[in-house]
Amino acid sequence: MAESRLEQIELQILKPEDIKIFRGTFNLMHLMTKNGELYRGVSAVRAFPATYPDKFISLFYYDEKDRIKEIGLIEDIKVFPEDVREIIFHVMRKYYFSYTVLKIYSIKMEYGNLYFEVETDKGPKSFAMRRAAHRTIDYGESGKILLDVFDDRYVIPDVEEMDKIDRELFTRYIYW
Repeated sequence: MAESRLEQIELQILKPEDIKIFRGTFNLMHLMTKNGELYRGVSAVRAFPATYPDKFISLFYYDEKDRIKEIGLIEDIKVFPEDVREIIFHVMRKYYFSYTVLKIYSIKMEYGNLYFEVETDKGPKSFAMRRAAHRTIDYGESGKILLDVFDDRYVIPDVEEMDKIDRELFTRYIYW
């Protein structure tokens, strides 16, 4: 009986003691294995971006024929030193553009839409989103990702950590 495709896949778990991640030429992320293999221009993406933002990060590169080749998977980025995590997060920011909501000034509901006035990590923003559960995605333990009418992402890292006024305003409209 032939092996299934899943049985043929070998998953390489990447651990800090087995690899070295560093910035190389043109500030690109490079990775060297303990047996001396060097990967230049490494990219990183989250396998489960909304549910586990710090876990299951796939590292890959493009081969000479411009095909994606996976190097391996980081199960939990928190086991890596802070300087290495910053290199990986820097690379991932290219793939995951979003706004982090720092303060909520107002939320208004009209015609089934929510209209937000917020302060983000990129400055003040106004956006509209449909008031529907599928437009709000769980993020980590108690965070939320809000998808506006243009599918831009607004991240609230932890609803429980918001100041009381912002949290009460937010949960008045988004309680799921």
